[in-house]
Amino acid sequence: MFAVFKNARKMACGAALAISALALAACEPIALNTGPTINPSKPVKVALLVPRGSAQSGDSVLAQSLENSARLAIADLDGVEVDLRVYDTAGSPEVAATAAGQAVKDGASIILGPLYAEAANAAGLVAAQRGVNVLAFSNNTAIAGGNVFILGSTFENTARRLSRYSAAQGKSNILVVTGDNPAGAAGRDAINRAAAGSTARVTGSVSYELSQQGVINAIPTIRDAAASGGADAVFLTATTAGALPLLTQLLPEAGVSPEQYQYIGLTRWDIPTQTLELPGVQNAWFALPDPAQSSRFRERYTATYGAAPHPIGGLAYDGIAAIGALAQQGNSDALTAAALTQGAGFQGTGGIFRLRSDGTNERGLAVATIQDKKVVVIDPAPKSFAGAGF
Repeated sequence: MFAVFKNARKMACGAALAISALALAACEPIALNTGPTINPSKPVKVALLVPRGSAQSGDSVLAQSLENSARLAIADLDGVEVDLRVYDTAGSPEVAATAAGQAVKDGASIILGPLYAEAANAAGLVAAQRGVNVLAFSNNTAIAGGNVFILGSTFENTARRLSRYSAAQGKSNILVVTGDNPAGAAGRDAINRAAAGSTARVTGSVSYELSQQGVINAIPTIRDAAASGGADAVFLTATTAGALPLLTQLLPEAGVSPEQYQYIGLTRWDIPTQTLELPGVQNAWFALPDPAQSSRFRERYTATYGAAPHPIGGLAYDGIAAIGALAQQGNSDALTAAALTQGAGFQGTGGIFRLRSDGTNERGLAVATIQDKKVVVIDPAPKSFAGAGF
């Protein structure tokens, strides 16, 4: 889902635009304040673009989970009918562009998906020519804007939630530790922006090469930066599948003790569950969707389909929930950008969320820690955008 674009689509700036996985159209951002009108008394035509047919392992399972979640959401709607049509993208920008074009020809009032950033970028270009909005499953803010809104949870959401919570707990001096890859750089930038919008401050930043030896070599630098900068918190962008296990083993051994420095994670530290066994992650802070809401969705999905949903399958449910809530109001302009970005937001599988005018999103997140190898929520997810946590 995550990719970095030097030239990202913001809005179609001409008539026929070439679509390529290697060269993406670069246009100045133009707000799409209009969109297809709908007849509230008739079914809303929604196109769902999924990565079925991709060569990437697991995409077929994910595609089915997204479709299942969307249909589950449709069944939960009250007083609104949705005509859902599913289009396969094979995870390809070119196929996604073709699918988006066909969806628009078929009368889609809005497009839900696709997943990968390049594919969402390509679909957005085609849909923009007909004034159709796209709710992509990507978490890449680089493609957000114009007629493309991203539903995936972003680094910005997590960094903002944790920076503000950390500062409120008296841990306001943050050292950022990140891998030297595009995702690491994006995470570092998100933390910097979040700190600037709170009372926290970034005391420094240390990156490491993405290898075992690279992490080992960076440990003394991290230790020295934490001490010399007066840090009282270490914000790690590492993932559980990447450098996190090694970092949380070596840092305490080098003197960067969790008792002295609050460990904070930009990613989920409870997935997979084996991570909870690691000594170094105990008492660390990370953010996650509202556990109660997430649990209800998993239980309902499992009861309906006989297996648990994919971790991001619920994004399709969220998209349908938002579309249904807007259509239920009975307005013909329910799916315009102005309507999609209503301030009150929507209720999704992981709690409240809302779409922003710049195409990004805000999600209500809980702050959790790991105690005795178990996840413990220490600050609940907000129930509204006027509450604590924002």
